[in-house]
Amino acid sequence: MAPWIQRLARQASRQGLSANQLTLIGFLLGIFAAVLIAFQAYLLGAIAILVSRLLDALDGAVARLTKPTDAGDFLDIALDFVFYASIPLAFAFSDPASNALPAAVLLATFIGTGSSFLAFAVMAVKRGLRNLAMPNKSFYFLGGLTEASETLICFMAMCVWPALFIELAYGFAALCAITTATRIWWGWEAFQ
Repeated sequence: MAPWIQRLARQASRQGLSANQLTLIGFLLGIFAAVLIAFQAYLLGAIAILVSRLLDALDGAVARLTKPTDAGDFLDIALDFVFYASIPLAFAFSDPASNALPAAVLLATFIGTGSSFLAFAVMAVKRGLRNLAMPNKSFYFLGGLTEASETLICFMAMCVWPALFIELAYGFAALCAITTATRIWWGWEAFQ
C-alpha cells in the first residue's frame, strides 16, 4: 500500500471516520459521478470518480488500522460492483442512440469478470486457500487484465474523450472477455 494512503488513513481515523463511512461516502460520490456523466458533465464526473476511488482505497487502509469486519468487507465489494456498473449505464443515458449498445456489451462483460472473480473467491474459501501475495485482502481472488486500476483508467479516458466512448467500451469489453476466459480456465484448473 502506498505510504501516502497510509498517512491519509491515519488522519481519517483520527478524525473519527470509520472504514464503513468512507465506503458509503465513496459509493455515493461514485453514483453522483454517474449522474454527472448522464447529464454530459464528463470532466466533473471524472473528478468525482477519482475522489470516489480514493475513498475506496482509503476505506481498506482505515479498516486495517482499526478492525476489519466481514460486514465491512461485504459492503465494500458489493458497492464497488454497483459503482462499476453505474458508469457505463451513465454513458448510455448521456447519448442513448450511440452509447446504449456498447454500454450493454461492456456491462455484460463486467458480469463475466465479476462472476468469475466471486466464484473463484467462494471456492477458495471452501477449500481454505489463502493468497500469500496479498495477505491483507479479505478473500482470495484471481487477477486479470481488467482490475480496478485498469477500469479506472478506462473510465477516465471515457470522461476525457466522450466522443470515443464506443471504441473504448468495445475495447475494454474485449479485455474483460479475456479476463473472464482466463479466470474460468485458471479456476477450473485450480479446483480439479
